[in-house]
Amino acid sequence: MSSQKKPVGVVPLGKVSEIALKVIAANISGYFNLSVQILPPLEQPEYALDERRFQYDAGIILKAFESMRFKDYEKVVGVLNPDLFVPIFTHVFGEAKQGGKFALVSLFRLGKNPDGSPSPSSLIFERAAKVALHELGHLFNLLHCQEKRCLMHFSGDIQDLDETPIYLCRYCSTFLKDRLLSQSE
Repeated sequence: MSSQKKPVGVVPLGKVSEIALKVIAANISGYFNLSVQILPPLEQPEYALDERRFQYDAGIILKAFESMRFKDYEKVVGVLNPDLFVPIFTHVFGEAKQGGKFALVSLFRLGKNPDGSPSPSSLIFERAAKVALHELGHLFNLLHCQEKRCLMHFSGDIQDLDETPIYLCRYCSTFLKDRLLSQSE
């Protein structure tokens, strides 16, 4: 889809499964045809911990990313284990600023099925890839899609996420292709 010059960076925040990072990077490369590099880990963002909620504020982490030097990367996806929230939701699987440079993916809630039972690793990695691709879509200015069979459809819970395919609808795919082409010119 793209001949973009700078790669997408995938950066662990704290100790994150190497396999999860590789799966996310491979899916970004495979589905969006972007070059990807896994970056050295940064510290877990303790500065964003909300002690009342026992969750990390995604907005604070994204704001901190803006002051970090990632000039060699087109976009950067941070991956972390702690639970994330934004003030209007009890939790989020990931977060990105529309049209921005930085996104987050939390692995925290991806390990349990809707009934509370543990999920197999393969399903956890598939979920992580979906969240990363969805958030990266926002960075490339894709909005939430009304088409339920589109990766850009909003997923509020794990069942929604599981029902979401790992591909874009025709409209979102065309929009992304156009967006990537315009950035590489």
